[in-house]
Amino acid sequence: MEEAGSTASPATRKKSALYTRTGDKGESSLYTGERRAKDDAIFEALGTIDELNSHLGVASEYCKLADNGLHVYIEEIQARLMDVGSAVATPETSATEPQKAKMAFGMEYTEALEEWIDLLDGQLPKLTRFILPSGGMSSAHLHVARSVCRSAERRVVTLVHLRTTDSSVACYLNRLSDFLFAAARCAAMKDGREETTYKKGEGKKVRPVQANE
Repeated sequence: MEEAGSTASPATRKKSALYTRTGDKGESSLYTGERRAKDDAIFEALGTIDELNSHLGVASEYCKLADNGLHVYIEEIQARLMDVGSAVATPETSATEPQKAKMAFGMEYTEALEEWIDLLDGQLPKLTRFILPSGGMSSAHLHVARSVCRSAERRVVTLVHLRTTDSSVACYLNRLSDFLFAAARCAAMKDGREETTYKKGEGKKVRPVQANE
């Protein structure tokens, strides 16, 4: 038996499936099997979508701790973002018709987001001033996810303009950022936390804030 912390020889060690070494030269495969550089616009979009999903995972955990019920929405969205990634990884310019059909992303998911937005926004006080990302840990992390969602949308819009991705994917991300804004506000309300409102700067009148203020 090997001692704890010892490393088996390459000849006896079972290789993990977590690494393939096929991307060591800066390329990766799409769903179609096509190889592209890792800094290709498609992988830029996929990476940002993955980043969004990770931020949503953190937000979901805080929502569970707060018991505000929003994690149910988030977990569904995380699964749909996997579908978004599959659609993006199947460029319409090179995919076969069966591949396109299998990975198509429908507008019904955007319509579901709109229903959720209406439900959450209907519970909130009317917004009369701009707010800053704030309102407790759940709310603040949902705001982070919202801003990353905007980045993902911009990456996908590039692909829509290149005609490699269907516009339904961009529509979903656009509506998702709206949902996350409503969810962040709802989290602050449910958690009993106050949202910080924006105050315009006063130029030369600004003064240092004292720690005890």
